[in-house]
Amino acid sequence: MLVIHDTFAVFNRSLALHNSIKLLCSILCLLASFSVTANTATNKETTAQTQFHFADAEKQRRFMELKAELRCPMCQNQNISDSNAMIAVDLKRKVYDLVDEGKTKQEVIDYMKARYGDFVHYQPPVTFVTIWLWAFPILFVVMAALTIFWRRNKGVDDSPQLAQQSQSSPAQSVDEKADNLMDKYK
Repeated sequence: MLVIHDTFAVFNRSLALHNSIKLLCSILCLLASFSVTANTATNKETTAQTQFHFADAEKQRRFMELKAELRCPMCQNQNISDSNAMIAVDLKRKVYDLVDEGKTKQEVIDYMKARYGDFVHYQPPVTFVTIWLWAFPILFVVMAALTIFWRRNKGVDDSPQLAQQSQSSPAQSVDEKADNLMDKYK
């Protein structure tokens, strides 16, 4: 009996050691993948920053402004400067080419809008379609306020009658008052 018990104890210890080694290897692999991902992202940022250099500081400033002002068509809420999508990389390259050719900021924005639509610019123009984005919530609030005001005024007309009824018969029970109100609004 002692031999069997010792065999199971040795087996349990080796199983625990095996599980500990598996856990440690999993943690090390996870940490290694995070460091590779962070290193890759850092390399992409460094490459993107060093890839676009201008001889003129004003062109560099205009390029940086445009990168922050133009939206990535693939990413919903990122500008092309922050996005690593292929379309954003292509847009950065095209913006670089246009600025390097001497195009103004507005000319570059107009080019991008013509090619990708108004969505590509963070400041869309005011058109008949976009005005509804601003007008509808305001109209909704005004209509809600008018509805509340109208209902309150409608309820005010009934309140003198109710007050008169409650003063005329103070001995009436609550049930009788409720029945009278129910009959009135049927």
